[in-house]
Amino acid sequence: MHLRRKLMPLPLVALACSAVWAAPDEPLPKAEQILDKFVEATGGKAAYENIRNEKWTGTFEFVGKGIKGTVTSYRADPNKSVTNVDLAGIGTMQDGTDGQTAWQNSSMQGPRVKQGDERAAALREATLRAPLYWRKLYKHVETVGQETIDDQACYKVVLTPEEGKPEAQYYDKKSGLMLKMTMVVASPMGEIPTETILSDYKEDNGLRTPHKLQQKAAGLDFLITLDHVDYNVEIPENKFDVPADVKAIAPK
Repeated sequence: MHLRRKLMPLPLVALACSAVWAAPDEPLPKAEQILDKFVEATGGKAAYENIRNEKWTGTFEFVGKGIKGTVTSYRADPNKSVTNVDLAGIGTMQDGTDGQTAWQNSSMQGPRVKQGDERAAALREATLRAPLYWRKLYKHVETVGQETIDDQACYKVVLTPEEGKPEAQYYDKKSGLMLKMTMVVASPMGEIPTETILSDYKEDNGLRTPHKLQQKAAGLDFLITLDHVDYNVEIPENKFDVPADVKAIAPK
């Protein structure tokens, strides 16, 4: 989701909410209605169509570990992205795509190229205006029930992409905002269930963005807090180029 695509592409999991299924006499709205309502709740079609790129900055923190740093992320039409995380005492982690090659690079593990389901997920997450284009990104969507998240009643929507495993998104029944997402992430360590909690929505240049994202998976728990979100900014032409050390190991 434009908003949900701010998620870091690192292995991120955990169950913290009790499931409450809809009463038999309460018909569930169609998933199409819920997803379109999210577009309106976060600014509307015209506001999404007005953006051609975005930049956001903030802090990245491993919860309970005393490790904190900065994060900067860029995205541009149609599905280019690059995210940099700098952690004091640890180094730099980078993740990006030029729209074709999806890659990851870090001072700890070096460069690697994403393939298969992992690459497909990276390209979806890099899609600018993703909430507007969900019909292109997913072949099937379905409302499957309700769940209470932080005392808010939410609809659970399962979205199945053309490539990769289904994702579950949870939308506040009243506001229409997404409050949680769960999915299985493909990684070099295998398939990892993940959970992301989205909160603190604020308006930035006509679009409402979650400014806190807490992600859990594989024993990791980290918090991303956004400080600034800007659209239609000046971005260097080579910003999304694949780094040389990644090109060196990329399939020809």
